[in-house]
Amino acid sequence: MKILVGYKRVVDFNVRIQVKPDGTGVVTDGVKLSANPFDDIALEEALRLREKGVATEVVIAAIGPADLTAHLRNGLAMGADRAIHVVTADAVQPLTAARTLLKLVEKEQPGLVILGKQAIDDDANQTGQMLAALWDRPQATFASKLDVAGDKATVTREVDAGLETIEIDLPAVVTADLRLNEPRFIKLPDIMKAKKKPIDTIEFATLGVENGDHLKVTHYAAPAKRSKGVMVKDAAELVAALKQKGLL
Repeated sequence: MKILVGYKRVVDFNVRIQVKPDGTGVVTDGVKLSANPFDDIALEEALRLREKGVATEVVIAAIGPADLTAHLRNGLAMGADRAIHVVTADAVQPLTAARTLLKLVEKEQPGLVILGKQAIDDDANQTGQMLAALWDRPQATFASKLDVAGDKATVTREVDAGLETIEIDLPAVVTADLRLNEPRFIKLPDIMKAKKKPIDTIEFATLGVENGDHLKVTHYAAPAKRSKGVMVKDAAELVAALKQKGLL
């Protein structure tokens, strides 16, 4: 079985985001860019399934500008067999990403697609669900445990009330939650090996994907700075201060 893993590049989660002075976006020049943390978890799970003998090949796929090579090499160093790079200089919203991944699914015919449950840059949490709907295959989102046996997968998923266990037919789409696993550390020999692994490059325009970017961002703004705290003598003074601010 082949597993396809979505592997998005985002601003590293340790970076303090700065909004551009003109409010047209966030500053990315000179900023560390890394794999979306949930995508690293998705890739780790795919690699574990391959190590168990469930899968025979793990393919990572990324959509983005021409300089994504280093990012994809990181996924290959982690253990993926090969990579697919859909090249576009434009920002891609979830529906367009799902339609693009569907084209890759039709080409690669994977038995399982694993994505991060969301990307930390937009927090949309939509691509996996949209891909499953377009592909007309089952989905299991927010997976904290995944077992595959034959043509079925058993997924424990995190819901508001606790944990839910479902069984789905394969092929299917699974999205990885934070507690699914802990991604492995990449070793230097694996980085060297990754340089020889293939990366297939596909121009976005050649896929014939219908644009699904219907949302237009008009402005970016940093969160309001917290005001200085005020010390109160007792509960009565606290209540009075909250009433004065219109909070009570």
